[in-house]
Amino acid sequence: MSLPQYADDDVPSPCVRVCLMHRGTGYCLGCYRTLDEIAAWSGLTGEQKRAILARLPQRQRVVGNVVLDKG
Repeated sequence: MSLPQYADDDVPSPCVRVCLMHRGTGYCLGCYRTLDEIAAWSGLTGEQKRAILARLPQRQRVVGNVVLDKG
């Protein structure tokens, strides 16, 4: 999966307004960021934001596996 290319000031937040933190992983169940990443987002560079965005698909799989394992 390739991420869209954005200028430094155009990297959109992945927030989908479903703000619920998963206790086991510490990831938001809406956007899969950590609380620290969410809080820092507006002050991050485009490069830092893109690095976080690149990690989100893996985090989504981790959360899905944790939820499925709990049955």
